[in-house]
This record gives sequence, C-alpha cells and structure tokens, in this order.
Amino acid sequence: MTTPDDIEHMILRVGMGDRKAFEALYSATSAKLFGIMLRVLKDRAAAEEVLQDVYLRLWQGGAQTYSAGKASPISWLATIARNRSIDKLRQIRPSTTLDDAPELADPAKGPEALAIAASERAQIFACLDELDPDRSAAVQGAYLDGDTYADLAARFDVPLNTMRTWLRRSLMRLKDCLSR
Repeated sequence: MTTPDDIEHMILRVGMGDRKAFEALYSATSAKLFGIMLRVLKDRAAAEEVLQDVYLRLWQGGAQTYSAGKASPISWLATIARNRSIDKLRQIRPSTTLDDAPELADPAKGPEALAIAASERAQIFACLDELDPDRSAAVQGAYLDGDTYADLAARFDVPLNTMRTWLRRSLMRLKDCLSR
C-alpha cells in the first residue's frame, strides 16, 4: 500500500524527471483521480482525456509546483484533477446566448387569479371572525404565524392538550364555514 509520504516522494522525484517515479505515481494515483474526473464530467472519454492531460502537465513541470508539507499529496493531485475536469466541463458545455434562451412566462398572478385569491382570503377571515376571539387567534398563530402548540398553550394559559383540542375543533368549524 502506498502511503502519503511515498506519493509525496514520487511527486518530488517526478519534478526532477524520474521516469520510474512517474510510472509509480501513475500506478498509485490514477484510479482515484480518474474517479474524481468521472464524477465531475460524467463522460468516460472526457475523463480519460483529462487524466492524460493532468499527468502530462505533471511530467512537463507541474510536479515542481508541489510544496511538500503544505497539503497532502493526494489532496493536491485531487485538486488538480477536479479543477482540470471543471475546465473541461466548461469547454464541453455549449454556450447559449440570450437570443437562444426560451422566453419565460411572467410568474405573477393575473387579474383573475388575484381576484379569486382576494375572495378566498376574505371568506377565510370571515370564517375566522365566527370563532371565539381566543380560538381565532390560536388558529392564526398556529397556521399563519408558525407558533408551536406549546407556545400557544403558554400564551393562552391553557394545558397543551386543551390547546390541541381548541385547534382541532376550530379547524372543524372553519371547514364547515368554508363549505357553506
């Protein structure tokens, strides 16, 4: 098994032009780097091309840029692999211009939808007004403001199960009111 120190030593030797160290470095790290590239690119041929490019750059002087002790050697190699893969991905992706972009519909509601929503809102608040003021405030707190049952029970000074009962019964009354 190859240790990080072994990989670091190989990188330093590759920086000095050692072919055997280059072969050993490739054998020890290429599978991991290829996996990284394949995850980024999702294309085997492109990942193979980038893998070749990364090792070619290492051989042509890239290994000399490694600073021993700064980062783990496999992390350094993985970063190079990832960055080169992202560069390749940017080259592969077709660039679209604004003229080619599809037109999007306006997400704002139209006048009809706004009128229906206002009518429904008015009906809901009219039904809330039919409830006792405490029950109405509890329902609004729970379902509009996001208050917890425990918070509401404390605010209205009632036991937690009583608050649950209030809310359940109030919702049933609201359902009946809204179905009229």
